[in-house]
Amino acid sequence: MSELAAILNGGARETAAKPARASAFMDHPLVQLTLVRFREFRREPEALFWVFVFPILLAAGLGIAFRNRPADVLPVAAVTRDLTGALQREKLLRVRQLSPAAAEEALRAGKVALLAAPGPGGTVTYRYDDTNPDGRAARMLADAAIQRAAGRTDPAASRDLLVREPGSRYIDFLIPGLLGMNLMGSAIWGMGFAIVDARRKKLMKRLIATPMPRSYYLLSFLLSRMSLLAIEVGVVAGFGRLAFGVPMRGSIPSLAGLCVLGSLAFSALGLLIASRARTIEAASGLMNVTMMPMWILSGVFFSSERFPALLQPAIRALPLTAVIDALRANMLQGAGLSQLAPQMGVLAAWLIACFALALKLFRWR
Repeated sequence: MSELAAILNGGARETAAKPARASAFMDHPLVQLTLVRFREFRREPEALFWVFVFPILLAAGLGIAFRNRPADVLPVAAVTRDLTGALQREKLLRVRQLSPAAAEEALRAGKVALLAAPGPGGTVTYRYDDTNPDGRAARMLADAAIQRAAGRTDPAASRDLLVREPGSRYIDFLIPGLLGMNLMGSAIWGMGFAIVDARRKKLMKRLIATPMPRSYYLLSFLLSRMSLLAIEVGVVAGFGRLAFGVPMRGSIPSLAGLCVLGSLAFSALGLLIASRARTIEAASGLMNVTMMPMWILSGVFFSSERFPALLQPAIRALPLTAVIDALRANMLQGAGLSQLAPQMGVLAAWLIACFALALKLFRWR
């Protein structure tokens, strides 16, 4: 009986110890500070909108506006029956036979992109606006159709093989850019505003008077960022996949590693920006000055290759350029982490440099 009683008492003590251990875990300063970060984020409707809703709306709008479409059929005018018959052989032209006066009026009003009329000595005269892309395209198509109708034969036979594979569309280019932009914005704004607001309210001054290790305060930001990261990336990438069929050719662990490294680098940058700022206005100005050049230069909405070659080394050194290039290579080309070493090296350099400088400059008061 004594052995049975001892076993029962031991079981009761173990059962009582489990809630006690759970309570001790929840009461840990680091856990409570991390929960504070989640509560602050949840209580800000603006943060929820900009992190989760805005990227989806932007992807949906731009994906629909710049979706791949069949080639446009261009309206053109001809003033003779022979020219009309020749031009009608081109499928990408919609031909209207008009009188010379009506054709001139249609061209001036923009109703047609080109006017074809017979010229002196059996030539054909094309009237169009050379600054209008539709006019230039119509001129090439119309001249090719008329030359073929006149008996021209191509010296080399050719054929078209149409390739419509996901990965080459604008939406495929856009989704990794939005992912990178979201990683940067949520990390810098989330880190910077929370720290500056706590400093402004003198909350940090009170925290350092407690037995809490100072490292816990900054570590709580890191833990909350990593917890929200999976949701942020999953929402944008999942929407692109389900709504537009954006490919995910790389491995999920590689994608996760890239996102973690990118988020850490941007968090370190946000910590550096907030290390001395005392007002929300000052922090907001510093963040905008930091992020605005990267929004423009780093290839979020269009390729960074459009900028002059002289600027390319500086653009490649930006953290947003590195993370976007790495995400596009992983998602669209299936590149692994070993192939993305240059971009990951740039992100690691920003992480180490910004974090070290932030720790040196950081003020609790």
